[in-house]
Amino acid sequence: MLTPLAPDSIRPPFAKYSHGVEVAAGARLVFCSGQLGIAPDDRVPEDAGEQAELCFVNIAAILAAAGLGLADIVRINAYVTDRAHMRPYMAVRDRLFSGSGPASTLMIVSGFTREEFKVEVEAVAAGN
Repeated sequence: MLTPLAPDSIRPPFAKYSHGVEVAAGARLVFCSGQLGIAPDDRVPEDAGEQAELCFVNIAAILAAAGLGLADIVRINAYVTDRAHMRPYMAVRDRLFSGSGPASTLMIVSGFTREEFKVEVEAVAAGN
């Protein structure tokens, strides 16, 4: 149902992601708003990797409410507030997604609504 796209005519991805993902006709789509690294008790870890973990925990909960999981994600947009946060974020993403992974964009931004946030992740998933 989900087919990674990696044309030989362009440079391979820099990391564990797909240049594109084809979604079979008839699939349901779920769009997840950007999730920040905040726990249900309002705790915000200092570490960017821990914040990334919470972002994906939150996304997994949203997808579960629709009967889907992280394996159904076809696109990730991620944002970090500093280049130093890229590696911790990517380590979490790469651990959670097997194979070539979903289509993915990572951008460095100047900040989020609260200064302690370092990572935000939004996702699109497709499933039956």
